[in-house]
Amino acid sequence: MSSSNSNQKYPDFSRAECTAVVSDLHLCEEEPINKKFPLWKKYKTRQFFFDQDFMLFIDRLEEMAKGRSIELILNGDIFDFDSVMSQPTDAPYSVTWLENHRGLHPQEEKSVYKIEVILAAHEEWVAAIRKFLLRGHRAIFTIGNHDLEMHYPKVQEAIVRALQLPGAQKQNVRFNEWFYISNGDTLIEHGNQYDPYCMAQDPVSPFIVKFNQIEVRLPFGNLTTRYLINGMGFFNPHLDTNFIMTPKEYVSFFLKYMLQAQPDLILTWFWGSMVTLVQSFFDRLRPTISDPLGIEDRIETVAEKANTTPRVVRELKELFVAPAASYPSIILRELWLDRAFLVLLTIFVLYFIFLQIDHLFRISIFWTFIPFFLFIPFFLFYARSVRSEVHNYKEPREREMNLAGVIAKVSRIIYGHTHIVRHEMIGAIEHLNSGTWSPAFQDVECNRPMGQKTFIWIQPSDEGRREARAFQIKDGEVIDVFPGAGGKIDRKKMGKKEPNDA
Repeated sequence: MSSSNSNQKYPDFSRAECTAVVSDLHLCEEEPINKKFPLWKKYKTRQFFFDQDFMLFIDRLEEMAKGRSIELILNGDIFDFDSVMSQPTDAPYSVTWLENHRGLHPQEEKSVYKIEVILAAHEEWVAAIRKFLLRGHRAIFTIGNHDLEMHYPKVQEAIVRALQLPGAQKQNVRFNEWFYISNGDTLIEHGNQYDPYCMAQDPVSPFIVKFNQIEVRLPFGNLTTRYLINGMGFFNPHLDTNFIMTPKEYVSFFLKYMLQAQPDLILTWFWGSMVTLVQSFFDRLRPTISDPLGIEDRIETVAEKANTTPRVVRELKELFVAPAASYPSIILRELWLDRAFLVLLTIFVLYFIFLQIDHLFRISIFWTFIPFFLFIPFFLFYARSVRSEVHNYKEPREREMNLAGVIAKVSRIIYGHTHIVRHEMIGAIEHLNSGTWSPAFQDVECNRPMGQKTFIWIQPSDEGRREARAFQIKDGEVIDVFPGAGGKIDRKKMGKKEPNDA
């Protein structure tokens, strides 16, 4: 469905022959090798950059298109602003102590610096996109949760500037707020809007005022990456199981990898968790910067770039979940602060009782250890009963997909965000997930990579309509991820398999 706005500001992208969708590249700066602790953020070192594979991917797309035009959808989390730790020299703006230790705040000038650092580290990737565009194709960036700073116009200008395109080709680059409708048959979203931990509260009006500075409002998941993961370099943020563990697994992990490198881990975790909790809560309460007289123009612009109407934009917004920051108890559980506060409260109560008894009978403080040790089994029972709910919200629900399909008038929806490649029928909707190219590993040594470098390819079929398949780039070759039966599989049979198991 094309936009009904007769005064179009952008070239007409409503029709497409072939469409390629990739997501979750998580391009970031290069991490220098830590000579003392070589496993520290090893996943971010240059040896795991995939720029050359991406160049091969672009070449394979043109071979698959067989002379037809291609639109490349870069479907969210293409850039990982939250993981950038580089600091500018002689910065024209103030840099706080917190920024020095956990990365620059999401303010426009600082976001421009971060995107320039990322693009400078990935020159081959930039060259591949440039070559693709110079051959007459087009590229659409849809914004995900880790690249929310692409909302800034100057960040978008920096990306286009790095591509060094002639004037005419610049119009073939587009930045969409959170979704895009391809050829009237496919709705493409990153998918974070259905994840309370990672959803952008208002992607139409994403900015807030904070200490007299305009910032992008960041969700809880982004703040966790910034204030926790950035300071805990043995945890890989690209795989949830790397940092969501049981108490026993955390202890084993600490003793094996972090005892010598980061003995003060508990303090790092506690203050990072407190910063995340406080900022999540107060950012949730900050009013959005919006212009009542310009909001309709803004919605019309979002609709036009997405090849649809303002009504569809408004209706899709109604499907958004409430952010996790609306429920501080959820954040407390995810950060393990509920268990920390429970222990501290128990110690305080026992010490208070001891003071009262000691005032009468003069007993030894060591008697307080008896009730504390009796408390431990109950604490362990509680700790084991609490489960992270992050996984439960990653995949969009059937109801959400069916409603999104009805609203957008499409029969196919493509998401990213989960890092798990999928192709299945859910009700009447064909659902695909483009997986990830991120440096996700099952181990700290980075010897067991997850299934990576997957993408969705849509092309015309013999029946006259377009068909979609999931593919993987491996050793320079294109491999069908789900061979047979048109690539479709049954959701019940697939369950929650990881990419390398699919």
